[in-house]
Amino acid sequence: MDLRGRKLGLLLSCGPDRPGFHQGLHLASAALERGIDTYVYCLDEGVAGVGLAALQDLRVAGVKLYACAYGAQQRGLPVDDRAIYVGLTVLSDLFAGTDRMVNFN
Repeated sequence: MDLRGRKLGLLLSCGPDRPGFHQGLHLASAALERGIDTYVYCLDEGVAGVGLAALQDLRVAGVKLYACAYGAQQRGLPVDDRAIYVGLTVLSDLFAGTDRMVNFN
C-alpha cells in the first residue's frame, strides 16, 4: 500500500522518561520510512524531550517538529530553533489537517 503523501500527526504529551514518548518516536521513524508526511507536537511534559538527539535526528530526516511555547516557558526550557514553538491553535490544525492523529500520554 502506497502511503506517500498521507499525513500523520503525533502528539507527545508524556515526558521523555516515559515509554510512550519513545514509542511515538519509533512510529514517527517508521512513518518517515514509508514516505508519510509526519508531524510531531510536544505538549506538557513532552516539551522536555525536544532536545533529545533521537527527536532531533527525526527533525533533520523530515519530521515537522512543533512544541508548545507556553509549556516550555512554564518549565523554564529554552525556546530555540530545535522546534517550531507555537500555541494550541497549531495542534488543532494538526488534528484537522492530518489523515491520522495518534496521542502518546
